[in-house]
This record gives sequence, C-alpha cells and structure tokens, in this order.
Amino acid sequence: MRDTRTAPRRTSRRQWLAAALPLLGAGGLVASGAGMARAASAMDVWKAPDCGCCQHWVQHMQANGFELAVHDSGNNAVRARLGLPQKWGSCHTALIDGYLVEGHVPASDVRTLLRQRPKALGLAVPGMPIGSPGMDGPEYGRRHTPYDVLLIAHDGSARVFNSHPAPGQHHRQP
Repeated sequence: MRDTRTAPRRTSRRQWLAAALPLLGAGGLVASGAGMARAASAMDVWKAPDCGCCQHWVQHMQANGFELAVHDSGNNAVRARLGLPQKWGSCHTALIDGYLVEGHVPASDVRTLLRQRPKALGLAVPGMPIGSPGMDGPEYGRRHTPYDVLLIAHDGSARVFNSHPAPGQHHRQP
C-alpha cells in the first residue's frame, strides 16, 4: 500500500488551467512572438529621435486612441527583422497585434486592418507623402498629394489597401 502523505501530488490539467488562466488574463496582457505585450490596441513605434514628422504621426495615433511605446532608436534594424522589403520603407516602423505598420498610415486604416485581420505582414505608406498623417502640418503648406496605403503580403508583394485622394478628388476603390 502506498503512503499518500509523502508522495508528490500530481496536478491535473484542469487544476493547472484553473490556476493559470486568471494569471494570464491579468492586466489585459496578450501573448506575442516577442513574449508578453500590451493590450491589442497598444503599438510599438521605432523612429529616429530627431524626426519631426514621425513625432507628428505618433501624436496622430495617440489622438485616435492608440497607446504607443516609442523607441527612439531608428527603424532600419526592426524593419529588416520584421521582413519588410526596403522598397516599401519609410521613416518609422510600428508593430501592433502582430502587424507591421510602416510610414504615415492613417489611424483609420490601422483600425480597418485590425478589424479585417487579413493574412499579411501589414500596411505601408512608402516614402513620405505630403498630406498624410504626420506630413500634414503647417510646415507643409497644408498641401495634400494623393497616396495609397499598401497591404504587404508575407512574400513582400503589395496591393492597394486604401487610397487617399487629394481634396476635391474622388476616392478610388482599391
């Protein structure tokens, strides 16, 4: 007969889950490939410390309800690590809920991406189009050039996700 007073007690899977689930949900944390991350609406942004248009884009995202952690360390290394081809690059790179956001992407397009959840690397606005969020201040003369937000596939290819025409132009459907 086995003495159960000194034998190690085996925890059942159900008991383990019952104990672990409250801890996993604490603080609204979600698991990510990089470990634990903030809630799904939180975004990490990598930019150069002296980039004014990047800071204006950060302010645009914050004004639209996004929680941001800003890393003033440049974005080239993180862009390469995330697999974004250089041709789709811009001056800042962000990561939210597993999606890359490159350049001056409007908050409304990021929300659409998070709602639709396509199988993709993320969104990009290559270059720095005048009139896009962060490139729309008085220093740009309130000008607005039309631009496209691209959906970047995992293979590096892209298609138009949304078009932003100049004022007075009609919106093109992608």
